[in-house]
Amino acid sequence: MKFFSGFSLTNEEHLFEQFIDSSEYNVCGFSYGAIKALNYVVEELNRGNRIDRLQLLSPAFFQNKDAKFKKLQLLAYRKNKELYLNQFLKSCFDPYEKKIVQNVDTQVEELEELLYYNWDEEKLSYLSSRGVVIEVYLGSEDMIVDALSAKEYFLEYSTVTYIKKANHFLQLN
Repeated sequence: MKFFSGFSLTNEEHLFEQFIDSSEYNVCGFSYGAIKALNYVVEELNRGNRIDRLQLLSPAFFQNKDAKFKKLQLLAYRKNKELYLNQFLKSCFDPYEKKIVQNVDTQVEELEELLYYNWDEEKLSYLSSRGVVIEVYLGSEDMIVDALSAKEYFLEYSTVTYIKKANHFLQLN
């Protein structure tokens, strides 16, 4: 299993143990890492490598947000990166208590990619046509992404598990 971490995070896959298929032909991505996971799977299939399953855990889904929202996020990050990241992580865990996670240094370009990424219907269809099972997991109390819009979008290409009362980390408490 290959895992791609969320924005500003590393080694958080243990938080998703109950969802992750540990098969060597499985690829998982959390939040921003879901973008990386999708692109990785497409590249691996194009190289002739086997991938059976793609699991997208709270995928970063901002294509329904307007330009003003995205510009304000970038402005806040540039103004005070540490404060922005602390508030971001708090929002990831809301409405529940924040757990300890490992952070890595981030760049504004990563936040730009995350905010402006549009999920490519062609890539998702391609994966399905190649027999890759796509699973999406979303929490109803996610304070980072609009889980209902993401659910509606991904339903056409994947199995969507919508977890009532779960946060961005798919936790219930």
